[in-house]
Amino acid sequence: MKIAFLGLGNMGSHMARNLVDAGYSVTGFDVVQAAIKVAAEHGVTPAETAEDAVNGADVVITMFPAGKHVLEAYSSGLLAAADPGILFIDSSTIAVDDAVQAAKLATDAGHLALDAPVSGGTTGAEKGTLTFMVGGSQEAFDKAKPLFDVMGRQVVHAGESGTGQAAKIVNNMALAINTIGTAEAFTLGKNLGLSHQTLYDVMSTSAAQSWSVTTNCPVPGPVPGSPASNDYRPGFATGLMAKDLTLAREAIESTNTPADFGMAAYRAYTEFNSEDTSGKDFSAIIATKQKG
Repeated sequence: MKIAFLGLGNMGSHMARNLVDAGYSVTGFDVVQAAIKVAAEHGVTPAETAEDAVNGADVVITMFPAGKHVLEAYSSGLLAAADPGILFIDSSTIAVDDAVQAAKLATDAGHLALDAPVSGGTTGAEKGTLTFMVGGSQEAFDKAKPLFDVMGRQVVHAGESGTGQAAKIVNNMALAINTIGTAEAFTLGKNLGLSHQTLYDVMSTSAAQSWSVTTNCPVPGPVPGSPASNDYRPGFATGLMAKDLTLAREAIESTNTPADFGMAAYRAYTEFNSEDTSGKDFSAIIATKQKG
């Protein structure tokens, strides 16, 4: 099986490498030449253009910043450059409506299509332990499943086109809320005289246990491999969380869903996201709790 992988950034580069390591033939493209060079060092065959990468591929995987990039790529020649009836997998995190539109463009062109956003951050991408949330037909899912099993540990077929993105948006909204709550708990604990390690020992083994405590603890020390213990290097960047929460806000408003905490998380990360913080892990939001 020949795979075209488009978007070789922090996530895509690791995902493509894992496919190469599993024995797949992967041709890659990115608008950043340095990303192509790094991917080539790990066995990805570089392409001059996205269309060149897609030519002759059995599967095309895209990992782009936003829905407009997916729709533009699909509309401007990517679908036309592909052989008839191949599988397009979009692992970007985009709006549900954009995912549905992208799938329609692909299927109207005679291809199979899946929206398959991921959770697990760069660590999960590197270790091949991502969670895939997948929307699309059973036929397309069955064809893609072996690839998901290489790049991830958990694969959930959520339903028809767009449901993978819906699951991702809801998941990240809950993660943001949980992270803010964990940050407030550690800040309050410190103000009450508790060491971070003491509170971690309690929270990591009690009813408050969560991924935001045991894996992505927002304070340095208790989890040596966490972003907080490594100068808040992502991980999952603040800018990306702010983007995902914007998608969540749009979904909340379009469905008229009561989600006070979700909206509060959206406002918190929108305000926190700046030139200085955008590239830091999203757990760095604890800094907003420590002022004064």
